[in-house]
Amino acid sequence: MTQMTAMFIMFVLYGVLPAAGLYLGYRGIKKMTAPKMLEYKAMPQLGYIPEKSLPADIKTMLAQINEKGEKLRVIYGDTNNDGKIDDKDTVNETYIMIQNLMDRHVPLAVADYRRLHDLDVGDGARADTTKIKHSNVTGKEALLEVLTTIDAQFDDLLNASYHKDGQKLLATSRYLQKRFKTPVVSHEGQNLDDSADDEAGIQTLETPAGAATKKARADDIKR
Repeated sequence: MTQMTAMFIMFVLYGVLPAAGLYLGYRGIKKMTAPKMLEYKAMPQLGYIPEKSLPADIKTMLAQINEKGEKLRVIYGDTNNDGKIDDKDTVNETYIMIQNLMDRHVPLAVADYRRLHDLDVGDGARADTTKIKHSNVTGKEALLEVLTTIDAQFDDLLNASYHKDGQKLLATSRYLQKRFKTPVVSHEGQNLDDSADDEAGIQTLETPAGAATKKARADDIKR
């Protein structure tokens, strides 16, 4: 072993490795002691918020709005039902409203509340207990009013979508029953409908629409 090799090994053992251990230990302790951050994926403009900076009821409302808004964004944004929202989809007013609420109004309201919360040098109790001038609500109550209004609007949109899609299912069911004349079956498994109607229905299903016309045209071409 040469002198240079020995010096390099000593440098790694007594220089690089201890420094790396100290750095990794510092990062690990910092990560363990860092405050837990809240993330709302459907509202990225909201950013990461320290968990302790928001009361439990506000965090619950934000979680509900985040979940409902994500569903509504797909329902009203993915108009061609291809599983993604892109330029091929048709933008409508409802989708724009949902986007504005999630990308602008909710983040601004939370930011305003957090500024009120941080004005207090103590534990931020002023925003939860002190009435805003010329009003009868605290900062926390004002934020809850905003979030409650948005949450109720999202509930209305989800209900409207449910009933709209439900009507489509009912219409499809009625059309298919009328189209194929769904037979009534007894408990013994016997068909109670007229057999002639059944044979006509089967022939209709087995013979594609327009098949007779195509055959006639083929005969004319051969002639």
